[in-house]
Amino acid sequence: MRTKKIVTRKIVIASFAAFGLAIASATAGVAASLPNIAALKTLGKGEGALNIIVWAGYAENGSNDKTVDWVNPFTKATGCKVNAKTAGTSDEMVSLMKTGGYDGVSASGDATLRLIYGGQVAPVNTALVPNYKTISPFLKNQQWNSVKGTMYGIPHGWGANVLAYNAAKVKKPTSWSSVFAANSPYKGKITAYDSPIYIADAAMYLMSTTPSLKITNPYSLDKTQLAAAVALLKVQKKNIGEYWSDYTKSVQSFESSNTLIGSSWQVIANTINGDKKVTVATTVPKEGATGWSDTWMISAKAQHPNCMYQWMNWITSPTVNAQVAEYFGEAPSQTLACSHTADKAFCTTYHATDAAYAKKIWYWTTPTTSCLDGRGNICTDYAAWTQAWTSIKG
Repeated sequence: MRTKKIVTRKIVIASFAAFGLAIASATAGVAASLPNIAALKTLGKGEGALNIIVWAGYAENGSNDKTVDWVNPFTKATGCKVNAKTAGTSDEMVSLMKTGGYDGVSASGDATLRLIYGGQVAPVNTALVPNYKTISPFLKNQQWNSVKGTMYGIPHGWGANVLAYNAAKVKKPTSWSSVFAANSPYKGKITAYDSPIYIADAAMYLMSTTPSLKITNPYSLDKTQLAAAVALLKVQKKNIGEYWSDYTKSVQSFESSNTLIGSSWQVIANTINGDKKVTVATTVPKEGATGWSDTWMISAKAQHPNCMYQWMNWITSPTVNAQVAEYFGEAPSQTLACSHTADKAFCTTYHATDAAYAKKIWYWTTPTTSCLDGRGNICTDYAAWTQAWTSIKG
């Protein structure tokens, strides 16, 4: 049955599509050295205010839906009045954080390293965030949210870029070859994510199918490896029916059968299935999948650091993290959130605490000239990826 929640979520995820577009324009480099910024040592009294930058749907105060409000209860509990600035792109988030006028941000993996090495965010003293203890271990101390074992944020929510397919017209695929093979039987009916970060999907596929390239991390490509991924995507382009970045258009394309198979998000499939025009199934093929993990980060110049720490603990508390995850359409980071979701099957659908499933995902991470796999300064950065994507699209 099509519920009000699905309609609301459609609006939220339409904004989330802009998050994808953010990656397409992300070209800023990353500094070579790590700024010397100290983490807060002790938690003091809240300052009475909090200025944060968020993705749409991450700091709801009841103005969009009276039943969806985790901001006002936070203010009542802590005295910290929240001023949330919604950003449409990761580049916008980085620019806003550079102004020094914000206490924190819900950053995605394509922005986190820029913020860390740019000196815009400080390390997080996780001991001051009690709810951090029960966050899924597979989201902690990762390349997109930590440096040398030091956490630079608190994980919020995550998801995979799944392979979605029309269950009535496509036999369950086991490999991404169904969308990358030159002779794919779905020519003209394939969809792909419209962003330079999608190059990582091709690199991940090549990592499995062409071991001679010696790709060990799809976000860590030297010039030869990038060229191979670009070549594969140029072959794929001949079979693409349409690229997508707009959530609603992706839904419409599947429902009209213009698209039969391609990269997608679980929430998109859920919305399509709620409409009951077609049935779309999802899978993570044998090669794995790319995905995202968002992180709450505190500004190095936070004017209200105590309120920011209280917010990071609040937003990752079991009840609130469950509410945000369901409203937005992603897996919660908090392991205890699953007992607080309205839909008791929600965490199963989104594989929330499934470490084996999470291990299959290569989470979006900003490509830098300094190879993420430790090979030195021989890799291609996001500027090169953006130029490559332009050449692929023509």
